[in-house]
Amino acid sequence: MGLLARAVEEAGIPTTSVTSALDISRAVKPPRALFVNFPLGNQCGKAFDAEGQHRILTRALGLLEEEVTGGTIATWPELWRLDDPEDRWEEDELLHPSAH
Repeated sequence: MGLLARAVEEAGIPTTSVTSALDISRAVKPPRALFVNFPLGNQCGKAFDAEGQHRILTRALGLLEEEVTGGTIATWPELWRLDDPEDRWEEDELLHPSAH
């Protein structure tokens, strides 16, 4: 992810990524990325939630218009489950993998 994005950037084409793996993104250092703390495979939002998916993609693409330094990782502010203000989906996933 980071190596390819940096090569594309060096060719003069700005890139952005949407990630749900913060530790990996920090390690590979893409030029700019949006971290979405949702279960893996759901970084663009919930299935059939076109409005939520649009908000995420709009924010990710908006990073292309902002002055950022290489390796900038913005954080998506919304929660996976609105009824869980502590955003404990990760604990549930450990107990019951892919149950949602």
